[in-house]
Amino acid sequence: AAVRRWRGPAVRAARAHLAPFTARVEVEVEGLDGVREALAAGADIILLDNMPVERIREAVALVAGRALTEASGEIGPENLEAVAATGVDFISMGALTHSVRAWNLGLDVEGPVRSR
Repeated sequence: AAVRRWRGPAVRAARAHLAPFTARVEVEVEGLDGVREALAAGADIILLDNMPVERIREAVALVAGRALTEASGEIGPENLEAVAATGVDFISMGALTHSVRAWNLGLDVEGPVRSR
């Protein structure tokens, strides 16, 4: 709750000190109230965290192009198309890295290696 109260001032401070020098300010939100607050504060990118597909769709409609949107959290191969269909600008899918199975690939050199 305390973080939410400070979200607007934090975005404004970041914009005042960083944004003039090519930085974009991204704010992570968990609901539509957070989207409204991030828009009012002037966020460049709004990260929609752990929202169901229908809520992402509502958030994208609420943003209406005033900021870029990124969906993240609970996104995997099974719902990727549905999330993409919401109109969100970017999708972060942790399943690409945290659930991947490693492939053991080795290169064994036999015999002498000659240098030139």
